[in-house]
Amino acid sequence: MSFDHKAFLKTLTTRPGVYRMLDNSGEVLYVGKARDLRKRVGSYFTRSLNRRIQSMVSKIDAIEVTVTHTEAEALILENNLIKRHKPRYNVLLRDDKSYPYIFLSDEAFSRLAFHRGSKKAKGRYFGPYPNAGSVRETLQILQKLFPVRQCEDSFYRNRSRPCLQYQIKRCTAPCVDLVTPEAYAKDVDDAMLFLEGKAGQVIDSLVSRMEQASEKLEFEQAARYRDQIAALRRIQERQYVSGEHDDLDIIACNSAGGMNCIQLFYVRSGRNLGNKVFFPRTPEESSEATIVSAFLAQHYIGKLVPQEIIVSTRPEDDEVLENVLSEQAGRQLRIRSNVRGDRARWLKMAMQNAKLALDSRLASKSGMEQRLDNLQTALGLEELPGRMECFDISHTGGELTVASCVVFDRNGPLKSDYRRFNIEGITPGDDYAAMDQALNRRYTRIMNGEGKLPDILFIDGGKGQLSAAAQVLDELAVTGVFLVGVAKGVSRKPGMEQLFLFGSDAPIILPADSPALHLIQQIRDEAHRFAITGHRQRRERRRNTSLLDEIPGIGPIRRQRLLKQFGGLQGISRAGVEEMAKVEGISLQLATQIYEAFHGEE
Repeated sequence: MSFDHKAFLKTLTTRPGVYRMLDNSGEVLYVGKARDLRKRVGSYFTRSLNRRIQSMVSKIDAIEVTVTHTEAEALILENNLIKRHKPRYNVLLRDDKSYPYIFLSDEAFSRLAFHRGSKKAKGRYFGPYPNAGSVRETLQILQKLFPVRQCEDSFYRNRSRPCLQYQIKRCTAPCVDLVTPEAYAKDVDDAMLFLEGKAGQVIDSLVSRMEQASEKLEFEQAARYRDQIAALRRIQERQYVSGEHDDLDIIACNSAGGMNCIQLFYVRSGRNLGNKVFFPRTPEESSEATIVSAFLAQHYIGKLVPQEIIVSTRPEDDEVLENVLSEQAGRQLRIRSNVRGDRARWLKMAMQNAKLALDSRLASKSGMEQRLDNLQTALGLEELPGRMECFDISHTGGELTVASCVVFDRNGPLKSDYRRFNIEGITPGDDYAAMDQALNRRYTRIMNGEGKLPDILFIDGGKGQLSAAAQVLDELAVTGVFLVGVAKGVSRKPGMEQLFLFGSDAPIILPADSPALHLIQQIRDEAHRFAITGHRQRRERRRNTSLLDEIPGIGPIRRQRLLKQFGGLQGISRAGVEEMAKVEGISLQLATQIYEAFHGEE
């Protein structure tokens, strides 16, 4: 080691600050903070060190320091430098993306929407939520309870008639003035109270309105309030934590197999908003106390913090962390590890989840998780996708069209959620119309609460199919779904696929050996297989049965005579009543029934 630590320590101050250890190329190896810089830096050269620290110290070529007034200032600076330099020997929290919120716009007819990023628009922001799925689930709940619009402003401003959301009673159509500003404002106020965790107050208000409507003999309106109250009470039972009204986070750490997992549960105003899992990059032999300490600093400094944080392991420098985060929040914040009662049960639940998540990660490290990590990077996603859907169309010459929808999650194919759609009433061979019908049927049901929205929707096709799919989702006010078109390359060979992202003109072409591409191919091929299987089954059923079998009075003998006379079902469908009545055993009345079965009553 060429670094003269003895000479350096003689010049070092005893004041608090931050130190940066650099190698001979100037790369930052490690960033640390200290109450006493001389004492802390000197400890690396005077005490017995583990293998990790020995390896790091052997690479030191220089040490830079920044003196601060207090240890709290040093903590904030250390956090900023770790995020900027991402040193090899520090604990690094990879998922440092902005968290999603629910945004309520400040305008005459307010809009509820998914939001991520800077908070520039005027309105209120509710959250943060652990992931996009939690936001979408809450928006679906809100749409069932309070008919506040969730459509894009461009869609809202160009309506001349109510959309599907009005027809299924998920919106009151302010776009075409079918609701007064006063009535709409009441729904907005109720939605705000619900998001603030004041569902009880909403229920009291709805009960009062229900009684008033009953007294005025407005029984239909009273029934609507009654249904809202019942739905709110069901949601309260499912989402609210017993006896809890504060904001708190629960953090559990688990280590095994050279990897570490942080499980974070969110409780806001008594509502359990769900959980999020992190797999921080950590140097070897890092203790759980070190990992939790690094996580708290990187996750909370500069962001909104709850009133209380419950941790599985007491972090290093817990007092400094509490002081910094309390000052940042403008109120007292507590970090607790020794808890009882309900909090102890929640912490145990978080620890179990951390262990299960880490076991799963270790089991599938080289499989699905690696592909998802690669897909997140390739598509520039804010977070790891949890649910993906893909649609495909299959037919023979435009007849018996079947659309398939396959679903994948972080464990692979989720076959229980696969769906097929028999497409009717379109021009034979019109794949755009078939896709439109399948997407409408699928996502209308989901918006009615019969399933979950995906994080990514793959469409087998290029820009045209992608634009058609985006139009359907826009019409249904589906937001927060990432659209990807999967088009075959010029040579139409596997590995040459082009990915089109909605809103982007240039395609993405991934390397043939990309794990992300392999995952997309697997999902696309599974959708293709499922669609073809459905089409073949439908074609087989058509061979074994026909419209003739459904007509009273047509037995095997008359059926055979008709088929022989006209050469098959297509010939029968083209025949007139008089022609069919000439067949032996077919009366004029029966011929009329056959004609109507093929063409409908006129």
